[in-house]
Amino acid sequence: MESPAEIIQHTAGGAIGLSWLMIVLPLLGALILLVLNRRTDRWGHLLGVAMSLASFVVAVLAFVELLGLGEAERRQAVHLYEFIPGMVDMGLLIDPLSISFALLITGVGSLIHIYSIGYMSHDPDRRRFFAYLNLFVAAMLLLVLSDNYVGLFIGWEGVGLASYLLIGFWQFKPSAAVAAKKAFVVNRVGDLGLLVGMFIVWTSFGTLAFADLGTKVGTASDGTLTAIGLLFLLGACGKSAQLPLQSWLLDAMEGPTPVSALIHAATMVTAGVYLVVRSGGFFFPEGSPQALAVAIVGAATLLAGAIIGCAKDDIKKGLAGSTMSQIGYMMLGAGLGPVGYAFAIGHLITHGFFKANMFLGAGSVMHGMNDEVNMRKYGGLRKHMPITFVTFLVGYLAIIGFPLLSGYFTKDGIIETAVHHQPVLGWLAVLGAGLTGFYMSRMVFMTFFGEKRWDKDAHPHESPAVMTWPLIILSIGSLFLGGYLILSNRLMLWLSPAVGRPEVLPEFHFLSTPGLATLGLVAVGAAFAWMRYGRATVPVVAPRGSFLTTFARRDLYGDAINESLLMRPGQWLTRFAVYFDNRGIDGLVNGLAAGIGGSSGRLRRLQTGFARTYALSILIGAALVTGALLLVGNI
Repeated sequence: MESPAEIIQHTAGGAIGLSWLMIVLPLLGALILLVLNRRTDRWGHLLGVAMSLASFVVAVLAFVELLGLGEAERRQAVHLYEFIPGMVDMGLLIDPLSISFALLITGVGSLIHIYSIGYMSHDPDRRRFFAYLNLFVAAMLLLVLSDNYVGLFIGWEGVGLASYLLIGFWQFKPSAAVAAKKAFVVNRVGDLGLLVGMFIVWTSFGTLAFADLGTKVGTASDGTLTAIGLLFLLGACGKSAQLPLQSWLLDAMEGPTPVSALIHAATMVTAGVYLVVRSGGFFFPEGSPQALAVAIVGAATLLAGAIIGCAKDDIKKGLAGSTMSQIGYMMLGAGLGPVGYAFAIGHLITHGFFKANMFLGAGSVMHGMNDEVNMRKYGGLRKHMPITFVTFLVGYLAIIGFPLLSGYFTKDGIIETAVHHQPVLGWLAVLGAGLTGFYMSRMVFMTFFGEKRWDKDAHPHESPAVMTWPLIILSIGSLFLGGYLILSNRLMLWLSPAVGRPEVLPEFHFLSTPGLATLGLVAVGAAFAWMRYGRATVPVVAPRGSFLTTFARRDLYGDAINESLLMRPGQWLTRFAVYFDNRGIDGLVNGLAAGIGGSSGRLRRLQTGFARTYALSILIGAALVTGALLLVGNI
């Protein structure tokens, strides 16, 4: 395996030298919208869109400039300032990995901004919403563009803050406020893992800069690398909603639909995958415990997310389970090392397009259905929302891996590579693909096919152009992007200066055994969904279902497990601490005070204020002392 290029060229000009504008522009937009407050209500949304688009333009220019450089020069550093004098310099690393993420974040993020103009047109707090969107984009860009773990962590926490603000945007809804707090608290668990891992990196290597670590990681012991890798994996599980820190993701659907699209497609949940790939030196050589842990977590999560998606009637929560599953595929690919990096990052990029397409498509359906999210109250909407239907259908075909669409190349590439390197995990991924075929087909059939089941006051209609054009653009990417990236190893060769290149470049096989098995199971899942939800009548009230159905509806009892293992023991510990404080600490202090007060009250009775009493006391005392002295003298 070749290592990433170690020589980093320092740039003073050009688009790469101005790459800091990618972060500053949306951050400036957020500050203007928040500081000027109500003064920007009429045009604030336009400023938010303009700042995101401007950031995208800078990213494109930097990408073009990077393309014009030789492979050995495609790791460019932009020094900004001294963050901690003599210890940490703040700067940006512009390389194929970071610029790929920047293009996804700003490109898809800008389309979500544009879509939000229509979706949030009647919300009185639209200005604040666009401010938070800009903040989200700026924080994610800082995370992926920083050249060290300190900058990455600042962006990491900024993403957590922005997600809290956006998930709880409608804070007047108790469910939204609770969901925002839940996302914030669960992510703090993962953030602790990342922070402790950074402490170990600093104490072991004396630096947190990616460029310096590249030459020092090989000097560390296996135990140190394993500890860092597992702690970083904990951080990745929090941000990317992987087991066991996945419980926040489905509740996060309480935020406006564009927020869901931004979280699931272009920003938050991709951060964990980026962390693992960027920190590849801590996870390999291949077969190390930490690398295997990444692959196992990915395989387990892709199955868990798919099972959850099979039973959700809420269209947004069904898509959230799908995201959890698809990120699991990416983590599985990242756990395979450089041989799987291109497929993992390729699936992340294509998923950004078709998942944003489907989330925004779900928002378009809600827009025409009085914000109804229950798919059992949809049916036959393809006739009323033709553009939404066609674009959603493209995203659906891409995610299930329909031949020659984007997901076919990226997801099947992960599956084939996993079957070759980790056969058990690879075949579990094949099973997950079959479940994907079922739950995504179920969603399409319940929403766009069959007889209408909506309420009388619903009047479904197509969304305005400002919402449908982003869907069209995203669907085009869902059609062609995967094949372009994967065939001829374009993406792998592009990423190699940043993440290394395997000794043998993998080839994508159209008729491999895992690929045929995957297509077969997807077809079976889709056919079963057609029999249950396409051809048959869908009841408006969900039937009780089996134990497995309840298991999936309750998110595999993830909340119950967290409540039993963490919340309840925490409550008991708190109650014991309060009891011990009241009866123990306070009892001791109060008892001591009462004892001193009581004894002083009794001693006070000896002070009568009469001279004759004091004279008598002196006489008695003197007699006792004299008697004692005489007794001692006689002895």
